[in-house]
Amino acid sequence: MTGSAQASESADGGKAVQGKAGKSAAPAEPRFTDRPPYEQARDELITIVARLESGEPDLEESLTLWERGEHLALVAQEWLDGAQERLDAARGDEAPSA
Repeated sequence: MTGSAQASESADGGKAVQGKAGKSAAPAEPRFTDRPPYEQARDELITIVARLESGEPDLEESLTLWERGEHLALVAQEWLDGAQERLDAARGDEAPSA
């Protein structure tokens, strides 16, 4: 990357921007913060994958779709993990299942 700033990945996976002096700025705030219901996240993720696979979006839109997809995948996994915990608790399981 050329210019006065370079992006680098921080230890926690966030992006930090380095200026000319080499000092890292704080990672940008998360772009997406919503937490849709599982089914809505899944359906939107399916739509995003189809759109990306079509090859139609330009680079910028593809990156935005990818970021949104990553967020939705995380949200869906959180819902699934929570459901698994509830099932384990209802069955009286001590240890979480793999």
